[in-house]
Amino acid sequence: MDVRRLRILRELADRGSVTAVAAALNFTPSAVSQQLKVLSREAGIALTVPDGRGLRLTEAGEAVVAGSEDVLAALGRLDETLAGLRERPLGTVRVALFPSAARLLLSGLLRRAAAHDGLSLSCRDRDLRPEEVPAAAAEADIVVTHHDERLDPFTGGRLQVRPLLREPLDVALPTRHPLAARAEVGLDDLVDEGWIGVGVGWPVDDVLRSLALVTGTRPRVVQRINDFSVTEELVAAGHGVALLPRYSTDHRDGARLALRPLAGVRAARLVHAVARAETVERPAVRLVLDELAAEADAVRFRAG
Repeated sequence: MDVRRLRILRELADRGSVTAVAAALNFTPSAVSQQLKVLSREAGIALTVPDGRGLRLTEAGEAVVAGSEDVLAALGRLDETLAGLRERPLGTVRVALFPSAARLLLSGLLRRAAAHDGLSLSCRDRDLRPEEVPAAAAEADIVVTHHDERLDPFTGGRLQVRPLLREPLDVALPTRHPLAARAEVGLDDLVDEGWIGVGVGWPVDDVLRSLALVTGTRPRVVQRINDFSVTEELVAAGHGVALLPRYSTDHRDGARLALRPLAGVRAARLVHAVARAETVERPAVRLVLDELAAEADAVRFRAG
């Protein structure tokens, strides 16, 4: 028997009239009567009989109402359980991160996610131009992306953007380079240097081109490498200078690379977590966004 019709029968037992049941359930009286007739057919026995202008329960109807209490109570408990589960961050969240963000954030994010029972992450590294992010957000629940702070590529309103951090871009020099002895360097000091850039149109290339417009200098790009770990090796070996992100570049021992701020110029990339609006409705996705933001805060704190 249909559970919704069982509830209507119970309402008739409790409220006493079809009119009262219709008002309580926002039905018409005729719709209530029709549903009760269908329930009787499902049961194979009359559950109601005419009573004046209304209906009353038969003995079989009263027996069905009594027997349905346990069923309806169990369903009520199940509804409460499901409501609770819908508010819990359960399931797998797919996260795409550009490679240097993965180096910076992924280990900590996985550690944080492991602290939540029922939550798992499926992660991949994926470097994207800003215009490729909307399509990527159709495949992943969360896309961690970056762009020049002078740009705002996500203004269409179809995506929700969660700022994570502003990561300064420094000039990477070999430690034996004469400019490595300075606390900061200016673009004018680098006009004769060969730059190791990234592909045209990719984040960081945007920054380098923006700096060229601001300062009037034209960087001489000798190589274009998107993998920052390769760029680190090339700079360390003396094949050029580069703009590299301050927090995610491996220069901890100070023996391979020197990172120096650009004098008089703000150069940074903004790191965002991007997701479709409907995807953010999932509690698990909201939790991962919160943990990403917390890990980004921890990165800033460690960096001082």
